[in-house]
Amino acid sequence: MSDSDLTVGLIGAGNIATVHVAAWQALGARVLVHSAAGAEELAAKYGLEVAPTLDGLLAAVDFVDIVTPSATHQEIALAAIRAGKDVICEKPLTLRASEAHELAEAAAAAGVRVYPAHVVRYFPEYVAAHTAVVAGKIGKVAVARFFRQASSPAGAGWYREVARSGGVIMDLMVHDLDQARWICGEVTSVYAVQSPPTVDGISPVNVAAHVTLTHEGGAISHLRATWGATGTPFKTGFSIAGSSGVLEYTSDQGIGYAEKLQGEGSKADLLIPSSTLYESPYLTQLRELAAALKSGIEPRVVAADGAAAVYLAEAARESMATGRSVDMTTFDPAGVA
Repeated sequence: MSDSDLTVGLIGAGNIATVHVAAWQALGARVLVHSAAGAEELAAKYGLEVAPTLDGLLAAVDFVDIVTPSATHQEIALAAIRAGKDVICEKPLTLRASEAHELAEAAAAAGVRVYPAHVVRYFPEYVAAHTAVVAGKIGKVAVARFFRQASSPAGAGWYREVARSGGVIMDLMVHDLDQARWICGEVTSVYAVQSPPTVDGISPVNVAAHVTLTHEGGAISHLRATWGATGTPFKTGFSIAGSSGVLEYTSDQGIGYAEKLQGEGSKADLLIPSSTLYESPYLTQLRELAAALKSGIEPRVVAADGAAAVYLAEAARESMATGRSVDMTTFDPAGVA
């Protein structure tokens, strides 16, 4: 069937919901929305249909797209799985690795699929970096740096409650934890610090976290995530240095993605042009995930990737709490090997 034959159940009506709606409508899908608040307003703005109850939505759709606050992901996803529906879920997949594995096991038992929406895997610059590293264009990766900053969402609402948001690492850095693992390989140790610290489960409004990952292949990744003062512009980027070259990208410089290669490699064309005029990565992502649900062909991000990113975030929080590096070969936050 074509995308125009799809009926998507959008659960949630916050800011990220509008981005998902735009992508689903560009794909020609019919969208039903259900939310604890805001569904009518979202439906009126975008011409959607409202499902008054979750059970009613689940009975009427082909699959669900969960865009609710992080702490609700597991419960809603399990409800969809019990109803026999495939699940697309915004990051983080859950707030605990044990919950992510529970989802994966329930989905396998029910014969449905769960895909986490790690959209950065669909940004052209990060795709180009991954492709270059896999192809050996910069040789063996030695050091990688990833950063991400945004105006803090913790001034109001549920983000300050770490039990509900996971804090800046689980909410914001989870993207780059996924990228570091995707590009540099599996992680063997995690060390993390945060300033100012979280106190009594309440995150500072303005906060920065730094995480150092050691990868199986010997690479070291340095990750920084910042919830800045109100008005802080969104900015992200990376620098990945290997034995024969460097890959660099900074979102605010308007120069796109750059390669600095040694030897014959320096004569190669850029993997992507310097222009950043691409379709929305959210559209690219949801097109691929919808196609995977229809065809059964595995997309570039699956439930195990979402669980791994949550696992690394949990390890980072453990490191912050203890002041010690966490050995990922033995770290077991909640009975999850």
